[in-house]
Amino acid sequence: MSDPKPRTEEFKLDGGEVLDKFKELAREGSIRRVILKNEEGRTLMEIPLMVGLVGVALLPVLAAVGAVAAVATRMTLVVERVDS
Repeated sequence: MSDPKPRTEEFKLDGGEVLDKFKELAREGSIRRVILKNEEGRTLMEIPLMVGLVGVALLPVLAAVGAVAAVATRMTLVVERVDS
């Protein structure tokens, strides 16, 4: 049996919406990676998410996402999902 192929989704968000959307996505179990890009499409941060990463383990990641979102006016969140 082969590994499931990842699929991606993109969300264009204002800086203040990024952290809320990231928290929502982190609660889902099918997320493999989240990439934050600026308005020009340059990657600012790439975050691999492991299954079971919740609570206190997410605090440093949330702080980093919040810091990046605070300085950006418009960002793109690229989400890589794996369908089971």
